[in-house]
Amino acid sequence: MKKFQIFALFFLCFNFATVYSTPITQLNSKALPTIVLNSAVQPPLSTPKQDGFLDELAVKIFKKIGYKLILANLPAERALRSANSGLIDGELIRVKGMNNIYTNLIQIPESLITLKFVAFAKTKVNLSSGWDALKNKEIAFITGWKIYEKNVPKTASITKTSNYHELFTLLQKNRTDLALFSLYSGYYAIDELKINNVKPLVPELAEKKMFMYLNKKYKLIVPKIAKVLAKMKSDGSYNKLAAKHLLSLE
Repeated sequence: MKKFQIFALFFLCFNFATVYSTPITQLNSKALPTIVLNSAVQPPLSTPKQDGFLDELAVKIFKKIGYKLILANLPAERALRSANSGLIDGELIRVKGMNNIYTNLIQIPESLITLKFVAFAKTKVNLSSGWDALKNKEIAFITGWKIYEKNVPKTASITKTSNYHELFTLLQKNRTDLALFSLYSGYYAIDELKINNVKPLVPELAEKKMFMYLNKKYKLIVPKIAKVLAKMKSDGSYNKLAAKHLLSLE
């Protein structure tokens, strides 16, 4: 009997010690619901390691409203169809108005970032007439970039690529006159690929506010996301992240 009492006392002490040595958050935590967004943009905005500017920003936003964010990396065109059908939950970043085409998507009203869309080239090209300056030229851009698909003149000779490595390789090998890309990601690409003879042309072709999109099944959290994003802009945390990732490229 004494042996049993001693064993029982040891068992209870061991279990109490285990409980009290376990963090309270671990004892009480429940798995957060997940949101899966596609990221079709390139470094430094979004990276394969998911440590780019928009990656970090979006993770913080969703954490503040009680969700865990998972980022997918589908091709741009397929991702839009998947988000619209509900196979994934939305798009991390797209131009304004995509919900007019993909009607199951809801645009978060607060913009994520403003991007400059530019032409990169090895030689100077006069772009003072904007999109019309691209007429009859050899143009390359990444498949699924709607701003280019919509605005590049039909008379241009267009080559579409799968990624920025292919895009700038075409330019380096003189297989295109102009590589169309966003300014931040273009700077990152030419630095990564160690390209010294390619520059962004001025003026930019367009400057656009960019937005996050969610499938309509998440319509109830859209105002929460917009509110958190606006708060991060006003309290300085947005600018702090931007300085960490983007200022060195300007």
